Amino acid sequence: MPADRVASPIHVLVTGAGGFLGRHVARLYCERGDHVRSYSRSRYDFLDQLGVEQVEGDLRDQPSVVAACKGVDLVQHVAGVAGIWGSWKKFHGINVRGTGHVLDGCRAHAVGKLVFTSSPSVTFDGQDQEGIDESAPYAQRWLCHYPRSKAMAEKMVLDANGEDLATCALRPHLIWGPHDNQLLPRLVERAARGRLRRIGDGKNMIDMVYVENAALAQLQAADRLSAANAVAGKAYWITQGEPVNCWEWIDRLLACAGLPAVKKSMSRRTAWLLGCCLEAIFRVLPLPGEPPMTRFLARQLSTSHFFQIQRARDDFGYTPRVSTEQGLERLGQYLRDQDTDAR
Repeated sequence: MPADRVASPIHVLVTGAGGFLGRHVARLYCERGDHVRSYSRSRYDFLDQLGVEQVEGDLRDQPSVVAACKGVDLVQHVAGVAGIWGSWKKFHGINVRGTGHVLDGCRAHAVGKLVFTSSPSVTFDGQDQEGIDESAPYAQRWLCHYPRSKAMAEKMVLDANGEDLATCALRPHLIWGPHDNQLLPRLVERAARGRLRRIGDGKNMIDMVYVENAALAQLQAADRLSAANAVAGKAYWITQGEPVNCWEWIDRLLACAGLPAVKKSMSRRTAWLLGCCLEAIFRVLPLPGEPPMTRFLARQLSTSHFFQIQRARDDFGYTPRVSTEQGLERLGQYLRDQDTDAR
């Protein structure tokens, strides 16, 4: 699903091109003939196969990040650390300071455009969010470090918008699809061990987005981005545009992996209290890994959160090209192929 060509080939830096969303963004640019440079912590064979120029480095290394920005027209800043647990030092260092280093690189080398991959969680304070648009304010309380760090980074990027550097931020919600190394593996692992519970009454509605649609939005926004147009300085929700029942959708993802639907449940209050207790235990002892339940996870799994995407439709023509049904079919085939290859 290559993005439509709108101009002559460009040079683009994709941070995090080795990751789930980043690999699809890099592929779409390569398919339409652009020169792609990646900035990731490791080297990846599939990027070599695409013809991507690979630079290895850490976002916390300012000179390395600045050097990677030399000679490009656009930066797609997709890299970051996600998760519901971890130290503030890590989240701040990678998501906030790392984004600052990307901005340093853009300024040092006169890069004209920067598209930042943000998160819908920047406005999430644990309450239902039903059909909200981008006028919703940043949260006033944070249930984990990740959304706070992404909000700080997003604000930094949008505040940097100006005549010399046009910026915007995209907020893709619950990205899923082939090569997922976050959402689906966690669901499958917990379901396979019998540790997945339905939280709340099971009626909460959510938005999500198939990975190729999320990647396409990155290119569409970048193509329309300039200092003088409507895209510059704005944030955008990116979803399928069709809210679904959270737990029915989770059951369908599990079915793609050959697993049964979630049967056991837990009340919203119990999940919240369990999250509070486990967070305290993991901090005090401390224990390795992450708590199986946290306050953030309890609220994410029991509240409704879906969004208006009209701004993205109006400003850069975003429309999901892969339907949810098509995405599920593709994911199921990908998982079956993976299973066959593993045998």
